[in-house]
Amino acid sequence: MARYTIDPSRSRVWIDAQSSVHPIHSTADGLEGFIEFDADRDGNVGSHPAGKLSFPVSKLSSGNPLERRELQKRIDARRYPTIDGVLTGMEPLDNQGRFRIRGDLAFRGVTRSVEGELALSVVDDSTIRLEGASTFDVRDFGMEPPRILMLRVEPDVNVRIELIAERQA
Repeated sequence: MARYTIDPSRSRVWIDAQSSVHPIHSTADGLEGFIEFDADRDGNVGSHPAGKLSFPVSKLSSGNPLERRELQKRIDARRYPTIDGVLTGMEPLDNQGRFRIRGDLAFRGVTRSVEGELALSVVDDSTIRLEGASTFDVRDFGMEPPRILMLRVEPDVNVRIELIAERQA
């Protein structure tokens, strides 16, 4: 089984939300973790792919200090310093490197099963890129969307990731 370690400095997350006043865009690096799988020439990943992903919520920022402070408070970042994911399944959707993935996502002490699509591409002999996007309702994780004065944030957030991972010897 091949094990790939995520490079935190080259991996990014983008989080987009909508407020009653303006869109909120956040981007950060710092994603950590690994993915393990065996792949054949047809794109099949074997029967037991595994992976873990962790993201420090302290890295989240929209560039606005007031929004950042309120977000950190709503997340309860001191008590729940990371967002964590565990891969539980991975099936090819086509022979173009696209996969249906399943996993458990833990945010603010609440764990939910989630599904999505992920694109896998080979960068070089030892490096892969994984890209995917999903929409989450923060209320599913026990978080009420922030309200700051007249600013009301919608509960649905769009999350996109790009992971660069290096094969371990």
